[in-house]
Amino acid sequence: MQTSLFSLYPNIDPFGSSLISVGNSHEIYYELCGNPSGKPVVFLHGGPGSGCNPTQRRFFDPAHYLIILIDQRGCGRSLPLGETQHNTTEALVSDIDAIRQTLNIDRWLVFGGSWGSTLALCYALAYPQHVTGLILRGIFLSRPTELHWFLGEVALFYPEQWQMLCHYLPADQRCNPIEAYEKLIFSEDLSVSIPAAIQWNAFESSIMSLLPRAQNTEAQINSEIELARARVQIHYIQHHCFVGERDLLAEAKAALGHIPTQIIQGRYDMVCPPITAWELAQAMPHASLNMVADAGHSAMDASLTSALVAATEQFKNLT
Repeated sequence: MQTSLFSLYPNIDPFGSSLISVGNSHEIYYELCGNPSGKPVVFLHGGPGSGCNPTQRRFFDPAHYLIILIDQRGCGRSLPLGETQHNTTEALVSDIDAIRQTLNIDRWLVFGGSWGSTLALCYALAYPQHVTGLILRGIFLSRPTELHWFLGEVALFYPEQWQMLCHYLPADQRCNPIEAYEKLIFSEDLSVSIPAAIQWNAFESSIMSLLPRAQNTEAQINSEIELARARVQIHYIQHHCFVGERDLLAEAKAALGHIPTQIIQGRYDMVCPPITAWELAQAMPHASLNMVADAGHSAMDASLTSALVAATEQFKNLT
């Protein structure tokens, strides 16, 4: 199948949405799109902290799939926005299954990119009986080598962007930028926290795509969302995404061999280097690995978009 033939489906609106209370003051937003009687698929966004957006509905044939998008704790339309208390990977996995139960879904296809790939694997490991298949993009497992890359070694390829991130900070704090940004972003003074959050988020955005893309203008920036995204992401990174002590490769090898899996990775992904996707494919030899030759990290890189839609098309034929 030639993935270059596939493009996003047209824009669609949700036919339903809700907030589900999961305790400790957290309410999780989810929305339903596509065919109410269709094959269920749940979309797990990246970040951590990003939240969902309307484009993500378009990876799936709305005539075939019941499409469920979830804003994870503290993200997007979930409440309280930016909350990091009682916000762990284990809690997110529990939230996902609570939504499955609320919707009376027995089994569903799980689609996750970047941090969403970590979460998809953790969910499948916790609830394999409820997973029909996995579509995983831009694989991230929160191992020290991956965090060290994102928090410094990526400067080998993006020195200008790394300098912009670090030079926002006082000279004596640039040796450990995440610690410095954490103090700024969690400041109660919004005149301090919001600009720092925007700067932090801009760094990742600047290395997402294979080719440069225009950044959001000041008028397009939602300060509240930017702050929440940065707080949740730094909270997770500082805790190794609550999976740092686990060997997810070994767990996947031992427990997920029966679940149909497609791994889709940009060859020039500078956020989540391809070695992790390759290692996951080695641990899950039944999985297919599509190393997209002309793509970076962003699911909106044209060839990566096409490969992802092709994957959802192939899963239409699986029971």
